[in-house]
Amino acid sequence: MAETFESKAISIQIERSMQEVYDFMAPPASFARWASGLGKPLSHDGPVWIFEGETGPAKVRFTERNAYGVLDHYVLLPDGTEIYAPMRVIANGTGSEVLFTLFRLPGMDDEKFAADAAWVLRDLQALKNLLEAM
Repeated sequence: MAETFESKAISIQIERSMQEVYDFMAPPASFARWASGLGKPLSHDGPVWIFEGETGPAKVRFTERNAYGVLDHYVLLPDGTEIYAPMRVIANGTGSEVLFTLFRLPGMDDEKFAADAAWVLRDLQALKNLLEAM
């Protein structure tokens, strides 16, 4: 039987075209400018990057550039936990919307899940502020 996890969809509207937002976000190094959870990039080998994470170096495997706005990535934490982070940029009128799905990991309590959701929203707000100021 398949196992599913509780999830929360988090999104933000950005007053930039879908293509502009995707072009900014697609290079993995750009995440260091707005995704506070990843920290600064330390090194990379193709689509696998090492970022300075909150609990030590985190390996992040990014989806290859594509025509669909898909920015999914997989974060491998130092303790061996792998987190799937689905993310999309979609057109919304003449602007865009960035959508992130946050999964509740096994054993995660309500407080931690809410804190993670708030963190994602803060990062998306930082992305919006950055892009709209350009």
